[in-house]
Formats: sequence, C-alpha cells, structure tokens
Amino acid sequence: MADRTRTEDVEILERGNVYFFYWAAVGEEVPQGLVDVQRFHFVLSPEGKDVFRVITVGKKRLPEPDDAGQRFWGFVEKVARDSGEVMEELERGRMRDGFGTKRSARPAGEGVYALARHGNHTHLLYALELPAEPNEVQRELRIGKQGSYLMSVKNPKAGSPPSVGLDEQQRAEFPEELQEHFGDRRSIALEPDFLDYEGAELLVMGSEDDPGEELGIDLAPECESEETANLFQELEIDRERHPVEPLLTGKWA
Repeated sequence: MADRTRTEDVEILERGNVYFFYWAAVGEEVPQGLVDVQRFHFVLSPEGKDVFRVITVGKKRLPEPDDAGQRFWGFVEKVARDSGEVMEELERGRMRDGFGTKRSARPAGEGVYALARHGNHTHLLYALELPAEPNEVQRELRIGKQGSYLMSVKNPKAGSPPSVGLDEQQRAEFPEELQEHFGDRRSIALEPDFLDYEGAELLVMGSEDDPGEELGIDLAPECESEETANLFQELEIDRERHPVEPLLTGKWA
C-alpha cells in the first residue's frame, strides 16, 4: 500500500512527479490548437515505488479546474516498471503515417503531484515546474500553474452504456481485496493501488478547492530548467524523437 501522511483532516496517499504529453493528429506536423491534437496523457511516477502509470484522458485535455460539473473519462493505458517501457508506449505512433509524418508524443509539462483524501473524496493535485509559465499549449490542454481535481475509479464489473468506456475485455481485473472496496457501487474515490492496473477506468472532475488554501498541502515545486528537468533524467526522453519546445516554452511543435 502507498505511504500515507496526514495534515489535519487531509490524508496524503501518495506524492511524486507528473509529466504531461500530447500526440499530434495524423498529418499534423506542427499542431496549432486542440483540433490538431489526437491524444493526451499524463504520467505519474510515485515516490518510493518503481512504477510509471500512463493515463489517457478521453477529452484530450484536463477539465476546467474550478468546474465541479465537468467529468472527463480516462483510463490507465500502461503500467511500466522502467522508463524504457514508458518511452516505448509514447513512441508507438512514431512510424510514418499516411502523410509521411513521423509522430511521437510531445511533452507539454512537468511537475509534482499528490493524491490526497479529503473527507469522502480523493484529489489529484499538481504544481507545474516546466514550463516556467503556462503558454499556448498549456492553455489549450488546460494545464495550469497548479490544479486540483477530484478522482474516482469505476467498478469494472458495473455495466456501461453502449460505446462508452473500455470494452469488457479491456477493463482492469482487480484482485479480490481491491474489488471488494466497490461493494455494489459503480464508482468510488480513487485509491493509488487501483492505478497499478492497466484498464482501470477513471473519472477526472473539476474541483473548487485550491491546493494550497483549502487542503493545506505544500507540493513544493522547484524551479527547473532544461538541464535539471526530471523528464530528461528520469524518463530519459530523446529530444530528437520528442520535440521539447512545448515543455520548455509552451509553444506548439
């Protein structure tokens, strides 16, 4: 189970590094906006645990952070044990598409995160370290300087409307001790252990809570640069295959 600390009525379930990536749509060498984005992921690298989780968000961006009514579906696409597996996942589309363009995922942000329980719900909080200030890429993908989102996990044994969510054979198979947490509920507040199973379906929802003021959690982001960025050190990303201008300057590439 994850290491846990408490701050008054807030229980910190997990901390770590977070990385944001997007894929350009087929035929788009240099995207200019959300319409030119095909997929959007964030990668969680928790402290004290040799695992990386690649999470795909269905709407190709994050919800509005202060709109509790927005609910974006997502799922754990890949659980990797080392950075090589992560980069392999993020380079799956690098073969030439029908337009002769080589495509691979492009980094759009780096920061630190925490998963925290507050009352009967779980927050995903993050603070951006790169780029130093959000720019056009981050505005389109709704990657703010910091954010707080409510996170829940869907019961894989609960049904879904047609054409919604993953097919039954793609959904996670949780061990009995995790599956029992659902009871007869369709979804529950996220526990970090659910993220260690590919096919875990998630709901990412806007939250009115401010990470610093409402929850009292200091994420302690650092001032990073191209030389010190964890993305290059931890993920060992290849700058030739993954254009890094969106990460460093927030400009489309």
